[in-house]
Amino acid sequence: MTVTYSSKVANATFFGFHRLLLKWKGSIYKLLYREFIVFATLYTAISVLYRFFLTGSQKRFFEKLSIYCDRYAEQIPVTFVLGFYVTLVVNRWWNQFVNLPWPDRLMFLISSCVQGRDEYGRLLRRTLMRYVNLTSLLIFRSVSTAVYKRFPTMDHVVG
Repeated sequence: MTVTYSSKVANATFFGFHRLLLKWKGSIYKLLYREFIVFATLYTAISVLYRFFLTGSQKRFFEKLSIYCDRYAEQIPVTFVLGFYVTLVVNRWWNQFVNLPWPDRLMFLISSCVQGRDEYGRLLRRTLMRYVNLTSLLIFRSVSTAVYKRFPTMDHVVG
């Protein structure tokens, strides 16, 4: 379920913005803090080892090893991998947007298939569209926090 922080963002001050980031449930910080702690610990350990415990020849060997690793790391096309990832994410988002059930498309289909200019045909088309709107509301209620706040219970939906 999507979590909105619009009211907290609107009231956040410049110096209180870090508290807002820590409240963020979908935060990149909360997603990556373990990996960052491991990286910072390993980097600090290697730096301390290099600066204080290695001799001159060992430092030169370490520098040559670093240059060797850097040369082979350049062969991986990071921009290509990043572009592929961004394309994948945008395509997923676009497919979700395209597959949203739009009630107006169903309304056109219902109005073309349910014939009749009399009262029965009009009521049947209206009832079918009410069912379509109800199913859309129930779907959006399970996905969107704003819709869930607007219709928190089934009594609110009926009202």
